[in-house]
Amino acid sequence: MEGPLAGLKVLDLSSVILGPMTGQYLGDMGADVIKVEAPEGDITRHIGPRRSPAMGALFMANNRNKRSIVLDLKRPGAGEVLRRMAERSDVLLHSIRAAAAARLGLGYDVLSATNPRLVFCHVKGFSDEGPYAGRPAYDDIIQALSGLAALQTVAAGEPRYVPSIMADKVTAVHAAWAIALALFQRERTGRGQQVSLPMLETMVAFNAAEHLGGAVFEPMVGRMGYDPIRQGLRRPFRTADGYLCFLPYNDAHWRRFFQLAGEPETALDPGFATLEGRQRDLDAVWKRVGALLSTRTNAEWITLFEGSDVPFSVVNELEDLLDDPHLKETGFWRMMEHPTEGMLRLPSIPIAMSAAEPAIRRLPPRLGEHTAEVMAEFGFDGGEVADLASTGVFGKAAAAAK
Repeated sequence: MEGPLAGLKVLDLSSVILGPMTGQYLGDMGADVIKVEAPEGDITRHIGPRRSPAMGALFMANNRNKRSIVLDLKRPGAGEVLRRMAERSDVLLHSIRAAAAARLGLGYDVLSATNPRLVFCHVKGFSDEGPYAGRPAYDDIIQALSGLAALQTVAAGEPRYVPSIMADKVTAVHAAWAIALALFQRERTGRGQQVSLPMLETMVAFNAAEHLGGAVFEPMVGRMGYDPIRQGLRRPFRTADGYLCFLPYNDAHWRRFFQLAGEPETALDPGFATLEGRQRDLDAVWKRVGALLSTRTNAEWITLFEGSDVPFSVVNELEDLLDDPHLKETGFWRMMEHPTEGMLRLPSIPIAMSAAEPAIRRLPPRLGEHTAEVMAEFGFDGGEVADLASTGVFGKAAAAAK
């Protein structure tokens, strides 16, 4: 079986995390993703542990199922090369600021004139209609503006960034989904369209799911924020020898917990028995939970909770994930041999489909590895490629392109 996007050609002009992760999602689903890089390569090629130059861990984790070509868009003629490629592509994904893209002749109006079926996706920091339009934006900036950094004051005592590139990754999921929707609509109408994914608006919407709170209503009813999180009540609990994540959610969970903890009478207390009762004094509820959980070891609680349907888990360190029994049993970690980088560990694709087969078909590419073959596929003959290479359009990949 092929992936659901097999046969579609994607030009990925993005760099860092947001765009490349979006492109990787499309590649995982079968699309032929061509990563168009500057001569120095995506900056993430130079970040993190590596075995070879320009093959850093951060790049390796976000650029599988792609082919790499080098195209120096600052060189005369490079824009025309890209426009010719866009004529024969299904999707163009980029993170270039709108003004710069327009100067390069890479606006949607230009490209759609010769390829009306093109789905043109621009991932960026902010919507073009507001006063922040065109500002540079990275994950930290968006975490700060979206309220996410301030929410960490609960745990840290001051604003902090979530220790994950949250804004990039959340927006990447939205971007891949939006591209798929645009392709679906193209099947109905025969026409592509422009798709825009601004990070700030995406993250504010993401945070608002639980934290809009009383601002759902106008005028406001109560304050903004989801109280169990804003008050710092939802957190791992200390046990006799470590930490445990524990989250009884419905009344049955709470009754079962107090029975297992040896306090069945507490489950009958009006302040614990119902959701309404618990919400009257969440602080007291969670303090009682914490006191009970501290009386036993992780192993003892795990033995009690297994099979009880009470939601719980151990608190894994990152390193624990490599040997997690569930991940091992499901074959989540894929060990694959890269032709130049040796054995790699990659996460599998978490989406399973009964009538399609998302798959890791290509390992992360070397810089410009596929320039020659891709140029040929897009109809550039040997003479054209040699002429372009002599101008430096392909950067250091020129030799490979001849």
